[in-house]
Order: sequence, then C-alpha cells, then structure tokens
Amino acid sequence: MAPSATVLQNEDNTNAVSGALGLSKNGHKLRIRSYPVFGTLDEERLYRKQHLAAAFRIFAERGFDEGIAGHISVRDPILTDHFWLNPLSMHFSQIKVSDLILVDENGLVVEGEEPINAAAFAIHSEIHKARPDIHAACHAHSVHGKAFSVFGRELDMITQDALRFYKSHAVYTDFGGVVLDREEGKRIAKALGKGKAAILQNHGLLTVGRSIDEAAFWFISLEKTCHAQLLVDSAQHGSGHEKVIIKEAEAEYTAAQVGGPEKGWLGFQPYYDEILAKTNGSFLR
Repeated sequence: MAPSATVLQNEDNTNAVSGALGLSKNGHKLRIRSYPVFGTLDEERLYRKQHLAAAFRIFAERGFDEGIAGHISVRDPILTDHFWLNPLSMHFSQIKVSDLILVDENGLVVEGEEPINAAAFAIHSEIHKARPDIHAACHAHSVHGKAFSVFGRELDMITQDALRFYKSHAVYTDFGGVVLDREEGKRIAKALGKGKAAILQNHGLLTVGRSIDEAAFWFISLEKTCHAQLLVDSAQHGSGHEKVIIKEAEAEYTAAQVGGPEKGWLGFQPYYDEILAKTNGSFLR
C-alpha cells in the first residue's frame, strides 16, 4: 500500500508537481512560481547568467569556496556546446554577470578576459557532453562533503531530505589527483550516469540539473545531507542506538515528491531572493 498524501487533484500541474496548495477561500487560484517562459534565447541567456552569478554568491555565503577550487557551469542556450564558468582566481563573493567566462567545447575562451580553471573545463565539458538533458553542474570542496567523501560510500536514506538523492547519486572512487585530463572528466561523467549527484571520493561533491537553480539547490541539500549523515554515524557509534533506514516503498514514493527538477528549481528561489536583497542586486551587473 502506497503512503498517503494531501490530494492536489484540484491544483494546476505546476502547483501539483511542486506540492503547493493554492486554493483560496474566495475561489481565487494562487499559483506557485515556476521556471520562466522566455520570449527570446537572449532573454534566457541573461537569466542563466544572472542565476549563475547568484549561485556563486550563495556558495560563498555558505563557505563552499576554498582558494581557486570549486566551479559552477551553465550551458549557453544559444551556443549549446558552449558553457559559462567562473574566472579562475575571482572569489565567489565578488562574481558578477559581466565577469562570467564563455568557453567552447575545446576550452577556448569565447567571451571574457580571464582564464578558467583547467580542472573545471575537464569535468564540466565532459558532463555537458554526456548529459544533454542537464544544463548546469556544480562542484566545490565543501567541508562536510569532503569529510563524507573519504568513506567512498553512498548516502543512507535516513531523512526526508536524503530522499532527494534516492537512487539518483553515485560514488566516484578513482581519485587521481587534480582533474586536468578530459579522460578523467569522462570517467566522472560515466560514474554520474543519469543521476543528479556524485560523491567524488577524497575530493568533494558534484551536482547537476536542468537549470542552474536546480543544480545549485541539490548541492546545498547534498552538503547538508552529508553533514547530517556524519552526525548520525557519530551519534550511533557513541550511543549504540541503531539508525532507522526509510523503507523502500516510502523512499521511492517520497523521492518522487521531493526530488524532481521543479522542486529543485523552486528550492533555490528563497536563496536567490535573499542574496538579491543582501547585495542590492550587485551581482546582476
């Protein structure tokens, strides 16, 4: 018997997918926001660049930066074999739309005046090539992601938030140092498969999505989930209590509710609103 949930049959498709109740007492329908519809590809390009710049600011606020390590990419909607990246030596907290670098499939800078991270190109170029269904990828050396990665294991399905990654994350165990070889990028892409995340052993975390918003939210959630897992494992060792794994039926059902691309996109919007307010939109320039 499948778990029960609030019935959303009277909601429009966007609300139902997002789990939003939008029926007001006076009959007015309240609609949750969703990925915009653009009049032109140039408008979509600007949106992707703005939300990419925002993602860097949000990652900086959460301490996901470390020197020149870490990178986020988004596919260009016009030149679809090109993608936008961060400049190599600019701190995440300083990145603006005008600082973003456009590179082609060979790693040549098409737009921008700064070099890019060679490891970023090696990883992101192969992921974008292997996964035409996704448009963004995030990689950073966040503290709890690094800590959990050393075990070379998948997450336990022990919380509702962990279920975002139910049967949708992988572990890449072939650590080979700094990724400068595109063959290494191909192996990471192969390990990722059709999932939304990969734990790179002895390295860090990687997430992908159909939008930059989705990929960035999965990264934030995955980092928090790794933190929770580390706390649970430590508490179990010290207390002797056994952790409870969520049953398969409930896990599968809930994963469909919390792990879809619409939920990922929507989950990022409060962070976007917050950074927009905090910075007065300085990253939009």
